[in-house]
Amino acid sequence: MARTIAKDHDDKRARILKSAARVFAQEGFDRASMSQLARECGISKANIYHYYDSKDAILFDILDSYLRQLRDQICGLDLERQAPADRLRRVLQEILLAYQGVDDEHRVQTSGMSALPEEQQKLLRGYQRDLVELVSDIIASVAPQTFTNDTAKLRATTMSVFGMLNWFYMWNAGADAEARSDYAALVSNLTLFGVDGL
Repeated sequence: MARTIAKDHDDKRARILKSAARVFAQEGFDRASMSQLARECGISKANIYHYYDSKDAILFDILDSYLRQLRDQICGLDLERQAPADRLRRVLQEILLAYQGVDDEHRVQTSGMSALPEEQQKLLRGYQRDLVELVSDIIASVAPQTFTNDTAKLRATTMSVFGMLNWFYMWNAGADAEARSDYAALVSNLTLFGVDGL
């Protein structure tokens, strides 16, 4: 007879992923052990192996869950009726709000993805690329005359915007939704109008 799945299976899996993200972010993926993960989760190593067959599988599930959800949330926004500048403001705000509470996952993304097989990295980079293309298309629509025939400048501008957003947690750990919205507005104004627009 097939083994039934416990009613709290998804909740336990989510707790394992959250705890593992914290350990990987603090210790580094290579140095973290399954024993540390078990201690952080408050369960046995055997119980972790019931959900995941390896540390690598946990890392992939952390990043796949995090990046896919982020991509779906942001790329799924209804932006059709908004002017380009308003689209930029909305998307940057939603990205920073989506980052709230996932600093560990964000750190693991930047430091741990290279530990995964190339095929898994390719999938994860696809989620990232979808987000970058969304923001890039919006920036291009804000100032088409600036970026027509200059894809290098558009890419540099887009990645500069992500640079400002992605490192926000470094100097503003634990920022609430209001602080995140304020900073998203600052990044939007800086992108749209330069320093004079602040």
